[in-house]
Amino acid sequence: MKKPLALIVDDEPDIRELLEITLNRMDIETCSAEDVAGAKLCLRQKPLDLCLTDMKLPDGNGLELVDFIQTLPVPIPVAVITAHGNMESAILAMKKGAFDFVSKPVDLPALRLLVNNALKFSAARPTKERRSRYTLLGDSLIMQAIRAKIHKLARSQAPVYISGESGSGKELVARLIHQHSSRSDHAFIAINCGAIPHELMESEFFGHRKGSFSGAVSDKKGLFQAAEGGTLFLDEIADLPLSLQVKLLRAIQEKKIRPVGEQQEIPVDIRLLSATHKNLNDMVNDGSFRQDLYYRINVIDLHIPPLRERLSDIPVLTEHILTKLTGADKQNRPALSASASAALHRYHFPGNVRELENILERALALYDGNRIESDDLSLPISRHDPTKSADFDSSPESLQEHLEKIERKAVSIALEENQWSKTAAAEQLGLSFRSLCYRLNKLNMG
Repeated sequence: MKKPLALIVDDEPDIRELLEITLNRMDIETCSAEDVAGAKLCLRQKPLDLCLTDMKLPDGNGLELVDFIQTLPVPIPVAVITAHGNMESAILAMKKGAFDFVSKPVDLPALRLLVNNALKFSAARPTKERRSRYTLLGDSLIMQAIRAKIHKLARSQAPVYISGESGSGKELVARLIHQHSSRSDHAFIAINCGAIPHELMESEFFGHRKGSFSGAVSDKKGLFQAAEGGTLFLDEIADLPLSLQVKLLRAIQEKKIRPVGEQQEIPVDIRLLSATHKNLNDMVNDGSFRQDLYYRINVIDLHIPPLRERLSDIPVLTEHILTKLTGADKQNRPALSASASAALHRYHFPGNVRELENILERALALYDGNRIESDDLSLPISRHDPTKSADFDSSPESLQEHLEKIERKAVSIALEENQWSKTAAAEQLGLSFRSLCYRLNKLNMG
């Protein structure tokens, strides 16, 4: 079996020798270059599997090699070696397509982890696309672009920040990035940061030692350790308190954690993906989210559009959801009438794809016959067709009053349809429980 071949690029002979010895002991063959020109020559002449390059080189820098490698017919994983603390260079390299980075002085265990992860991906390159039980549906141009970007992001270890409204499919996108990455054989750990009490967050994230606080009756691994070798997805990361944001930043930058009650830091190997429906940039400006953490998690930004911006995808989404809910084939599956289909295309979908699924599930319980009619969808009239709303007339009122009237009616309908269960109503509206309670208080409906 052919040994992997790695290119080492550094103008310091001692560093090149250290890296060569380390990789040779891992049964990896190496070739070396001391500058950009020599590295490009090797890249053109040899079937390489991996490139390790210093940032500062006599005739250029490592970013030039990152750019050059992305233009190759089959790009290989490239990792940059940066000066200690120079995170700006590392982040820029990953934005350009670098697989990962390692800081000087080189931590050899961390380097070996990086190399093994890179070679796993490199070995998987010739295979066809992995089959996935997770599917990101839609034939619109914007969804085709997102699927292409997911495959590109899977080739990197760069942190990805997934933005988008509630119910738009952010966790599904995170799972797909993991599924197509070299980490797919390890765990995908997803956590909603808004669901963890603040006083338990540090223990949940980093674990704790027995006796470190009242109630710590045994050692416990945190989320970082549970995701070892795999992917950690932090949903609603905007809900993290500032005190934990500081510790999360250190864990990401140093790739080490310290469990509560532990004296020594523990190295961890995870890829971080994060998401929120809130505007993190606004939160940075008002001081509720750390700017340095924002830049660290937002190396790559992937925005998921709301359903109302890709209405052409509704037919394929509807077909998939009805198949999943009924388990029936196309011939025996209920179809939408023309009026029902038109009603869905007019609707605003504040809850996005998640709300579409709830609407169709409710329609299946209400329809009678072979077709789902528009009345079976039970769409709030004021939200999908304002011109026919009983609340809309020519009497003078401010825009704010009119919008509050529409919002009050939509919330009332959701509560009535869910027997006044706030949890179920929030899910139907595509809101968090906390957001629904806020709106109830604002509208004097609490």
